[in-house]
Amino acid sequence: MNLNATLFAQFVVFFILAWFTMKFVWPPLMKALDERAEKIANGLAAAERGKAEMAAAEKRVQAELASARDEGQKRVADAEKRAQSIIEEAKKTAADEAARIIAAAKADAEQQVTRAREELRDQVATIAVKGAEQILKREVNAAAHADLLNQLKNEL
Repeated sequence: MNLNATLFAQFVVFFILAWFTMKFVWPPLMKALDERAEKIANGLAAAERGKAEMAAAEKRVQAELASARDEGQKRVADAEKRAQSIIEEAKKTAADEAARIIAAAKADAEQQVTRAREELRDQVATIAVKGAEQILKREVNAAAHADLLNQLKNEL
C-alpha cells in the first residue's frame, strides 16, 4: 500500500464528509442554534418589558396609595370637622335646654312665692279677724264682711 494513496483517499473522504456535513448536517444545526438564540433574545426582551411594566405598575401603585392616603386623611379631617360641629351643636342645645330649665324653675319659684304670699295673706286676715273677734268678744260674720276681708288682703 502506498502511503500517499492512503493519505489522498483519507483526504478525499474527509472533504466528502465535510461537504456532506456542511450541506446536510450543518444547516439544521445552525437553524436550531439560531432559533434557540432568537428564543433567548425574545425571552430577555420580554423580561426587560416585564421589568419596565413592573416599574410602571409600581409607580401606579404608589400613586394610588398616595391618592388613597390623601383621601383617607381628607375623610378623617371631614369627620373631625363634623364631630366638632356636632359637639358645638350639642353644647348649644344643652345651653338652650339649661336656659329653658332655669326659666321654668324661676317661674315655678315665682309661682310658689306668689302662692305663699296669698296663703300668708289669708292666714293674716284670719288671724286679724280672730284677733278682732277676741277684742270685741263677739263673733264677726266672715260672709257678711267678705268685701272688707278682700280689701284687707289686698292691702297686705
